[in-house]
Amino acid sequence: MKINLIDKKVEADLEIVLTNNIKDLEEKEILEQLGFEAKDETSVFLPESKKIFVGYEDEDYESLAIAITQAVKKIKSTKFTTANLELDCECSSKLKAIVEGIYLSSYEFNTYKSKKEAKKKQTINIIVKKVTKKLEDVLSESKTVTKAVNKVRDMVNTPPADFYPKTMADVAKEIAKDVNIKATVHGEKYLLKNKMNSMYSVGKASTNESKLIHLSYTPKNAKKKVVLVGKGLTYDSGGLSLKPADFMVTMKLDKSGGCAVLGTIWAAAKLGLDVEIHAVVGAVENMVAGNAYKPDDVLTAKNGKTIEVRNTDAEGRLVLADCLCYAQDEIKDIDYIFDYATLTGACVVGVGQYTTGVMGNCEELKKTAVKRSHEAGEYATALDFNRFLRKAIKSQIADVCNIANTRYGGAITAGLFLDNFVYEENKNKWLHFDIAGPAFVESEWGYNPHGGTGAAVRMNINLLKNLTK
Repeated sequence: MKINLIDKKVEADLEIVLTNNIKDLEEKEILEQLGFEAKDETSVFLPESKKIFVGYEDEDYESLAIAITQAVKKIKSTKFTTANLELDCECSSKLKAIVEGIYLSSYEFNTYKSKKEAKKKQTINIIVKKVTKKLEDVLSESKTVTKAVNKVRDMVNTPPADFYPKTMADVAKEIAKDVNIKATVHGEKYLLKNKMNSMYSVGKASTNESKLIHLSYTPKNAKKKVVLVGKGLTYDSGGLSLKPADFMVTMKLDKSGGCAVLGTIWAAAKLGLDVEIHAVVGAVENMVAGNAYKPDDVLTAKNGKTIEVRNTDAEGRLVLADCLCYAQDEIKDIDYIFDYATLTGACVVGVGQYTTGVMGNCEELKKTAVKRSHEAGEYATALDFNRFLRKAIKSQIADVCNIANTRYGGAITAGLFLDNFVYEENKNKWLHFDIAGPAFVESEWGYNPHGGTGAAVRMNINLLKNLTK
């Protein structure tokens, strides 16, 4: 779907009318007869007047983005090629929601369809009173951010036979080349040499070699230095603690955190953000073989801490443990460390499919992250650590256990496990984002399609932009 930002009405096949009150509309009577109400997720197409009416309740990002999504779906179901949408104000936040709603809801993943429908060339003209540089900048930035989101969706949706650790490393190199940033990729020899036994053990049973990916965006006069760490489990069978068959379906999603990190650094470099960013991704496949790591094994992470393995399906935290250590050892004078992972089903149970759980030691930083997430149109909530749950991951034979001795508070105990691999000087600079819920859903919701959603990219860009203010 193409978007034109213009300041005068042009001829078009259709007109989109976003409304939160139908009382003053010419078509009020027919709309009432059709049972149309100006509420979220409602729409009606009047062919005789060639108008699409879409309801919304609030002026916030979510309501407006979902409203325009309804219009996009109507347009895509027709053979019309152009539509006009008039905005009655020059509000940049309103334009941002509408533009991002259009681009995100236009996404399709049909790579594996044997018969592909020809893509329709459809255009929405957004008409404002005056096209200002501020509005043009909003359009440009939103286009870049949503392109990054859709790149992440493509990565997440690609099946594991076609997207394994080497593929992820190759994609990272392509991303780096596209925006002229540095890319470094290490294999398993590096992991062993640098005592990253925790990450190495997770992937050693796979025929696909694990890859440690490090992209660096280093603009001149950067105001902050931020490390983004992503869980890149290109497939997770559960290892010897094998998942039930039904639970293995959709496990291509387990690379969502790593994909979000790659999408974020691409968008940040495209936008020229004045923040130095390092993206560190552990690309690993958790499989079953005679040399697989086992429950009862004790692994030693890069920082020397020992980990008792009681469940090989709690593998993402083992990969992140070494990636966090690597980041802190290799990158100096860090201002913030943020990690992203589809880490626990417990987070989905606790806060729902659509919400990211945010954890860490600094209350203000958590609040800031949640606020920036909501501004960007993503749901997030803070989950608090406590001393009692910390005791639940104590091991009798090692420094820490990779699962808790209780099924309750599983998202938090996973976050507390990661805290063991954040160095003392960085404790209040670190946040953990559990995106297990919103990263991948098997039904459409709002402007998100079935499958990968690109969760965390919009949130990250908004957070990074505001860290320097």
